Amino acid sequence: MKRALILFVALFASWLLLSGHYDATLVTYGALSCALVVGLVAHLGILDVEALPVHLGIRPFLYVPWLMKEILLSNLAVARVILDPRLPIQPRILSVEASQKTEVGRVTYANSITLTPGTVTLDVRDGKLLVHALTTESAEGLLTGEMDRRVSRFEEAAAEREARSEAKAQ
Repeated sequence: MKRALILFVALFASWLLLSGHYDATLVTYGALSCALVVGLVAHLGILDVEALPVHLGIRPFLYVPWLMKEILLSNLAVARVILDPRLPIQPRILSVEASQKTEVGRVTYANSITLTPGTVTLDVRDGKLLVHALTTESAEGLLTGEMDRRVSRFEEAAAEREARSEAKAQ
């Protein structure tokens, strides 16, 4: 019930911000539409921790800006390489340890790598990621482990919050 209420509030707030209409009829239609979506999602049984990870708290709002900065810097680096007449690429495939403890954490790490231009996650197995890097710089940036640490902190905060919730429930 709590997740349904949070989803309704998030959807309705988004609807209000994006529609820009605040007369009673349209607001009522917006609320009904949001309630219908929440009812459908609840009926389908897909309103779970993965669909609405409220247990993560504010961590996504701290991680996403850092990831956007990394994506922007990598875009500039890849553009510089492409525009260079010598095309100084040095592609390599490397294996990177993933310190995340959950599937969602490893997927977040793998997708973060792939979202960053110049690197693509090829495979995830047994706590290791197989990554293709376009340049030596992109490979070295990945090997520093900064992204791995940030995703792990993101994941640990979620695990701590879940443990506290379970302790309260007992």
